[in-house]
This record gives sequence, C-alpha cells and structure tokens, in this order.
Amino acid sequence: MKNNVLLPLPFNMEKQKKKRMTSKVKNIILGFWTLYAVVFLVLIITFVAIANGSIGYMPPVEQLENPIDKYASQIISSDGKTLGTYAQDNRIHVNYNDLSPDLVKALIATEDIRFAGHSGIDVQGLFRAIIKRGLFFQKNAGGGSTITQQLAKQLYSPGADNLFERLLQKPIEWVIAVKLERYYTKEEIINLYLNKFDFLYNAIGIQSAAHAYFNSTPKGLKIEEAATLTGMCKNPSYYNPVRYNERSKGRRNVVLAQMKKAGYISKKQCDSLIALPLTLHFTRIDHKEGLAPYFREYLRMTMTAKKPERKNYASWQAQKFHDDSVSWETNPLYGWCNKNKKLDGSFYNVYTDGLKIYTTIDARMQQYAEEAVREHVGGTLQPAFFKEKKGYSYAPFSRTLSQEQVDTILFRSMQQTDRYRGLKKAGVSEAEIRKEFRQPIEMTVFSWQGKIDTVMSPMDSIRYHKSFLRSAFAAMDPRDGHVKAYVGGIDFNDFQYDMVNGGRRQIGSTMKPFLYSLAMIEGFSPCDRVLHVQQQLTDENGRIWAPVNAGAKRVGELVTIQWGLQNSSNWITAYLMKQLSPYTLVRLLHSYGLKGHIDPVVSLALGTPDISVSEMIGAYSVFANKGIRVEPVYVTRIEDSFGNTIANFNPQVREVLTEEATYKMLHMLRSVMDGGTGSRIRYRYGLRGPMGGKTGTTQNHSDGWFMAFTPSLVGGCWVGGEERSIHFNTMNEGQGASMALPIYGLFMQKVYADQTLGYSETESFDIPPQYANPCKEYTEQELLNIPADIGGIDKIFE
Repeated sequence: MKNNVLLPLPFNMEKQKKKRMTSKVKNIILGFWTLYAVVFLVLIITFVAIANGSIGYMPPVEQLENPIDKYASQIISSDGKTLGTYAQDNRIHVNYNDLSPDLVKALIATEDIRFAGHSGIDVQGLFRAIIKRGLFFQKNAGGGSTITQQLAKQLYSPGADNLFERLLQKPIEWVIAVKLERYYTKEEIINLYLNKFDFLYNAIGIQSAAHAYFNSTPKGLKIEEAATLTGMCKNPSYYNPVRYNERSKGRRNVVLAQMKKAGYISKKQCDSLIALPLTLHFTRIDHKEGLAPYFREYLRMTMTAKKPERKNYASWQAQKFHDDSVSWETNPLYGWCNKNKKLDGSFYNVYTDGLKIYTTIDARMQQYAEEAVREHVGGTLQPAFFKEKKGYSYAPFSRTLSQEQVDTILFRSMQQTDRYRGLKKAGVSEAEIRKEFRQPIEMTVFSWQGKIDTVMSPMDSIRYHKSFLRSAFAAMDPRDGHVKAYVGGIDFNDFQYDMVNGGRRQIGSTMKPFLYSLAMIEGFSPCDRVLHVQQQLTDENGRIWAPVNAGAKRVGELVTIQWGLQNSSNWITAYLMKQLSPYTLVRLLHSYGLKGHIDPVVSLALGTPDISVSEMIGAYSVFANKGIRVEPVYVTRIEDSFGNTIANFNPQVREVLTEEATYKMLHMLRSVMDGGTGSRIRYRYGLRGPMGGKTGTTQNHSDGWFMAFTPSLVGGCWVGGEERSIHFNTMNEGQGASMALPIYGLFMQKVYADQTLGYSETESFDIPPQYANPCKEYTEQELLNIPADIGGIDKIFE
C-alpha cells in the first residue's frame, strides 16, 4: 500500500474532462468536414445532374451553338438606308466589329469588371453579393451575375414568379454560363448579349435600340449614348429614358463613373459627360411608320406569297388567280420564300432568318415623293374638295347619286369592317348591328394635320374617312426598271389599300399614246392631217359610239395627228380607232405589260380598262427606252444572315415598238409637255428639261392621271376617291392636270434640286438626226449627210 501513489481526485477529474472535450472537438470537426463533403458531393451531383438535363432545363448543344436563331430581315434602300424590318421580334443582327468600343467598355465596367478573367462565374463577385445582400441586406451591393450569366438568363430562363423560383434558376444559369464560355469567345458573348437584350418599344437588340433612341448605329454611338443604353440593362422599364429622363440620366452618370473607375475615361471626360443633358432622337419602331410603308407591305406580301390554288380564291377572283399563277411562274420575287430552301431543307422565313433585302428604292427620292403627295393632296386638293362639298347632304359623294345609292355604298363599307364581322360572329342581328353603328362613341380619326380625338358614330366615321381623296405615285428608271419611289396611298395607318400595285382604276386619256403608237406601227405619221370633227364608230353589236370632245378647239379644221395627241382630242383618237382594230390594240396593250382582261371594244381608245400605277410606269418606259419595255424591279439582291448573296434579280425586258415608231411617239409626247395638256409642268413648276408625258381624266372626273418621263426617270401618278362616285363636280379641279400633274411637278423639283441624286435637266434623249423631226421633208443631200452608222439613207428608205 505504501508503494501505491494516489493522485488527488480533482486532478483526475480535470484530465478526464480534457479528454472528453478533445473528443467532442474532434467529433465537431469531423462532423463539419463530413457535412462539407456531403454538401460538396451533393453540389457536384446536382451540377452534374443539371449539366445532363436531369434537373431543370438544359438546352441541347444545337441551341447552345446557335442561341439566337431568330433575327429580323432588313429592307435596305439603294442608298444604304434601312427602310424597315420584317420580324417576330425586331432583332437585327450586328457583328462585334460593328459595336462602339465605348459601348463594350461601358457594359464591362458596369456589369462585369472581371469579365475577361472568369469562366462564366465570378466567384469573388458571387461571395460579395452573398455576404452583402444575404447577411447585411444591402440592396445596392450588386447581384453577382456575370455578363455570361445574364446572357444565360436572357436565353433560357423563363420569368420567375417569386424569389424562391429565382433562386432555383441560379444554379442552372451558372452551368449554362460555363458552357457558353466554352462555346464562345468573350467578344462573341458580348455580341450575343447586346443582340438579345430587349430595350423596350420593340427595340430588341442593340442595332434597333441605337436607331430607336438616338437615330444612330451601334458603331456610331457617342460615349454618353452608349452609357445610357448600358444603364438600361439593369432595368429597362425603370430606367426608360423616354418616360423617366432624369432617372435614366442618373443611371447613365453611374455608368460613366464606373468607366472612370475602370480607367476607360479620364476624370475630365467623366465630369464633362455627366454635365450633359440626356438628349434623345427617339423614333418609335412601328412597321406602319417610316419611309415607304406601302412598298414594304407589298414586298412582304409578294415574297411570302404561296403557290396559287383555285380553292383559295373566291368565285369572283378568277382574274386574280390567273394573274397570281402567272406571277408564280414568271416573277422570281413572287413567292420567293416558298420557292427557295435553306441548306437544312426548310424554306426561307422572312421574319426569322435575318435576311438583307436590297431594294431599288432610293430613300431620298422616296422622301420627296411622299412629301409631294402630302403637299398637293393634303395642302391643296383636300381643302378644295372639302370646300366644294361643304353643306351638301350628299357629301362626299357626287350630286348625281340618290340617297338610296349613298346608303347602299355606306352599308357595303360597313360590312367590310372588323367591327361588323366581330358582331356578326357573336350572333348579333343585322338590325342590332346597324343600330350600334349609329351610336356615337369616342374614337380617333385621320386628318392631314394629325390624329383627332372625337366622338362620332362608326357609320359617320366611315363617311368621314371616305371624304379624303386618295393618291398613288411611283417613279422608275426606264433603262433598268429600278423603282426609285413608291407611294401607295396618303397614309398607311388609316388607308392601307395600296394603289400602286393593288388598286386598279380607269386610265382615261393616258391610254391614247398606246393607240397612237399602234397607228405609228401601221404606217401613220405624226404629220398626217385629219379633219377635226366628231367621229362615229359602230361596235360589233351594231351600236353607234360617238365620243364627245369637251372644250373642242379648231372644230372643222384639218389638224395633224400630233396636234390631236398634244391636245388630247377624243375625235382624233376615235378617228384612229376607226382605222385600226380593237383586237390588235388589246394585243399591243398586253405587250406594254398591261395585265388582266381587256375588252376589245372601240371605247377602249379612251381608257376604259382598269390598270395599276405600276403597270403604267412599266408601259411608259417604252417611250423613254427606245421601244423596249422594262418590267418594274423592286429588289436587286438578297443576302442571308452571314452576308452570302442567295438571290439576284435582273430586269425583264421586251421589245414593244420599232425604233421608228418609238421616235415618232417620243416627238409627239414631248409636244404634250411643250404646249399641250401637260404644259403647266413648264410654266407652273419651272421644269425645263426634256420630257414627255400625258394627262388623263376619266368620266365624271372620277380619276385624274399624269404620266411623264425624262431620259432617266418615268413617273406615274393617280388621284381619286375611294369610290368612283367621290369626285370633284367640275372639270377645272377634277382633271388630271389639276389633280395628278402637280405631284409629279413637286417631286421633280425636289429631285433636280438634290444634286447628290445625279439627275439633271440638261440630260437629253438620244435621238438619231433622221428622227429628230418626223414632219421634216429631207432633201437628198441632207439624207446623204446623215452618218451611215446611225442609219443613213438606206435606213430611211428601208
């Protein structure tokens, strides 16, 4: 017992306590590492499952390789201006090299300063966001999302209804971001991000945004403009510069400060830019606005047309089915999207394939044409028409119509409205529909001075809108068929019917040159003399046709055929029709490119067929182009989204007149402008260059026409009411020289004044000497002096 050493009790207890504490710490550490390992393993399994698509949505490789597969197609003018787009969403592809360097710097400085160094996830930024936002609840601490993560969110994350859903989306976006970094360079990710972002007002992508807010391009953006658009990336609705200018300016200044902090701009630059006001050049992107809306719609309908099938046409549309079938076979542009396939075998889609459609329209000339229509129709004709009809119960219709006839027209128009169709579909009776159409409601109506908010009944609004005169104008190069200007109506928002290609109206005396050209082919001369008296013709049914000649001059005198065309004499025209066959004339009219069925009747000579403006400018190209008709060309080429040319379009030409007949017609048509019915183009509009043309007025002044041409430009204009019974009461204001000619005159004034276009009043028609004056009697010596290489005596006597 003496050899046993017993330790004090307190010491043993302390030792045991330390042993227990050590064991507990070890267990805690072990548990922590076990938990860490489990969490780490779960995270790995989760992210592997996400990457494999087992959890959440993981886009297939094809989508990752081509994340934005829908781009708007652009309509581009011949002078390089974007006229508009066709799109499901208005995104226009832009390459990285076409971005402003300041725009890229602004985006990186503000959204992801370590963009160049991470692989999709910025760990430092992520932990900063977790600590500051999660622990300290600092809302201005940033979200920790990289540009690549934001791109992943834009591309593949649906909208989250709550914070929990959003938190669940984050890991998926991280995985997608890493994958995107493996597929794309940093420059490509920046480019994809800016191409995808929605900047509001249908401005999707940086190209549309630069145009919408600053009327610029991504490369042309100033630093402060780039900072404004970059600022919108945080929250475009909240920092909308149109609605919240000061708020957006504040956000812009934050971006500029971040650029200074990153060393992209100096303090002096930053201070001066921050002091600038936020100035916009805002243009709302609306497919009904902008230049050439009628042309753009015509082009869209033409390119997307399907192969005509008779079952898709109404019984009364037999002629349209025929015309469309011919166009499908002969016009490469008609139905282009449904005739041509991509490499994957699918047909081209004008709304999603990012095509570049290069048109013949010149944006400057288009602007001048639209201005000319507005100035004359809106500024002169419409006030005169309102003045003439004011106070009359029949307005805006002709005074010859009965009330019953007026009501019939109005009710027919009512049945063509969406309101009527909707009520009919809902089972509302005809009587109730008519009652509703008479009930006044709030609405917005058209005026030349801008939209008017008013209260009127739908039936009154139909009558009101019918009171506006309509117009169409087009101009084309007669040498290659390139259409330079296309105005299908007075306002596309309210009157969408296209009168250049869609509408057809009687052409009146603009028909006469076609008949006179047939006479020249048959051996007549402009100098042949005819007794100027009323003519009587008998048609195939034995009926007498004796046209009147309002305001006839030189009655009973011998006049030349040239004088007859120069003064638009119906009697000389009837005389020529008596000598010729209406069947032969119809064949010639089809050679001129006039489509549709044309009755071979003697009254045809005075312009009874319904023809479109586009057909007329093609037909009149014959007189300016040495007897060769050129079909109007609207598109020169189409490129795919990669810049490859996938289609070219060339003019279709056809010889219509012999050289001799052409120069005889040119001589006569020039005389119309120099002393004839088109002479006000000289004394009122001061146009002195060589040109030919013809005025046209139909029965009761329902339609006013003017066709004219120079050596390098042919133009055609029509003016009239929506209904043929809507017209001026008098010839003075209702004739073509008063209604249509001024539009051409104003247009040409603007064209000649713009020297950048290259048109000049000094250009001249290329006329061989022996055809310079068809009425001149040449001596033998004069004939011998004509150079042989332009015909000489042999040509004249052949």
